[in-house]
Amino acid sequence: MFSRLREDLASVRERDPAARSTFEVLTCYPGVHALIFHRLAHAAWTNGFFWFGRFISHISRFLTGIEIHPGAVIGRRVFIDHGMGTVIGETAEIGDDCTIYQAVTLGGTSLYRGAKRHPTLGKGVVVGAGAKVLGGFSVGDGAKIGSNAVVVKPVPAGATAVGNPARLIDPERDAARAQKAEEMGFSAYGVTRDMDDPVSKALHGLLDHAVETDRRLQAILARLEGAGIKLDDTCAPGDEFDASRLSKMVD
Repeated sequence: MFSRLREDLASVRERDPAARSTFEVLTCYPGVHALIFHRLAHAAWTNGFFWFGRFISHISRFLTGIEIHPGAVIGRRVFIDHGMGTVIGETAEIGDDCTIYQAVTLGGTSLYRGAKRHPTLGKGVVVGAGAKVLGGFSVGDGAKIGSNAVVVKPVPAGATAVGNPARLIDPERDAARAQKAEEMGFSAYGVTRDMDDPVSKALHGLLDHAVETDRRLQAILARLEGAGIKLDDTCAPGDEFDASRLSKMVD
């Protein structure tokens, strides 16, 4: 138990730049206290002392603001940062070296007793503040869950899930779109490329497509005029398409 506590203290100092000393982490970090209480509660739970395990968990929740069911399985060097409002369900499993921020819920969507109702986090998973991971599926090693995301489907290893409902970010596609938009003189994202709103992302995608379509039409019209083909008023270029202004309105 003490070896795991030393690992916990070292991992907090490694991952939190605000930690100034091991003594400060031991005495002032509720995430560390919640893990200590959980180990006692989990030991009682696995040995059949269910009420006692729940009672220890209840005391931990009162003192730390972090609610961990005594049946949950938590690996080594897990860091619960701040932690206030964090809830971890009975059948949840958390791998080694995970980082969980405040107001995170590892919850269930099923009411069947004995079923796997809560998520399994692989090694090195980071769950951002306010995220909700709901269901008995797995989040792969090294995955990241964005702040306030609502995840209801499995997340592959190394992937990043953001939004409500959560979707997976494709870094290569986003980089290609940003480069293309820069070449066209148009910013695909009005303020940031990493917005969490999927509706806004979809609208920005439509704007991207509209800009590209407008560019192609202008090229076709220019070639027709260069070939001496006279265009009537219905084919003449209309008002300029201000994608940048529309992007800011959507943002």
